[in-house]
Amino acid sequence: MPKTILVTGSSTGFGRHISETLAGAGHTVFASMRDTATKNADHARELRDSGIRVVDVDVTDTQSIERAVAEILARSNKIDVLVNNAGIASVGVSEAFSDDQVAHLFNVNVLGVHRMIRAVLPSMRQQRSGLIVNIGSILGRVTFPFFGLYGASKFAVEALSDSYRYELSQLGVDVSLVQPSAYPTQMYASADQPGDHDRIESYGEIGKIPAAMFDQFMTIMSGADAPNPQDVADTVMSLVDSPSGQREARKVVGNSFGADTVNAATAPIQGQTIEALGLGRLATAKTA
Repeated sequence: MPKTILVTGSSTGFGRHISETLAGAGHTVFASMRDTATKNADHARELRDSGIRVVDVDVTDTQSIERAVAEILARSNKIDVLVNNAGIASVGVSEAFSDDQVAHLFNVNVLGVHRMIRAVLPSMRQQRSGLIVNIGSILGRVTFPFFGLYGASKFAVEALSDSYRYELSQLGVDVSLVQPSAYPTQMYASADQPGDHDRIESYGEIGKIPAAMFDQFMTIMSGADAPNPQDVADTVMSLVDSPSGQREARKVVGNSFGADTVNAATAPIQGQTIEALGLGRLATAKTA
């Protein structure tokens, strides 16, 4: 059955692939992004020309989010699926990122997810059905040096996803987390760089590693054997198509670097924790 789906961060990358894939399967897709009349006007026009609805959303602005959700509900009467894809990356010596840079990273990657979920949940709870897909990262499970701040934001999304999944399990709303590996998307090409160059210099040769890592990474991502971002869109599609209450909590996409092993090792421990709290019933989705 066709669903009404809201996807954040849809101008390029995973969000663009997800929006186009879901629309191509017959779903009603609202692709969201910032600055649809200016910076992203071309992206918005291309999506509209392909029959996809576009809404202007800044995930750091609660009023922007609430306006967009109200518009979608007015046009479609429901939101069946929210895909939290909007995010920014960062790479470099962690100490060299300013407080403001880190605050902005978490404002987009963590608070943005929470704002979006809060905006759609009242209608999902009222209709007793819905799906929230959070796009995390393998770096929410394993840590790369110089990607630690970005990884920290994705570790936070892991906790948000688990907690929301338990809290909503009896209310008809599923929460799933997609954990992509590295893929050639605009997010990495525009990754935030640390602003305190004096601190980078003070690290000597160590301070030169991030640039070399990133150059090698971008070379691999532009090669003929680069992974295809469509993999992530196909994974989201499989979650949308899965029966309510039976969707996987987590799905790694691409080279896991051991994240799948961490997932497998953590799952029983997490289950034991929920049981120890006397909340085991929240680990199983209530079906109609």
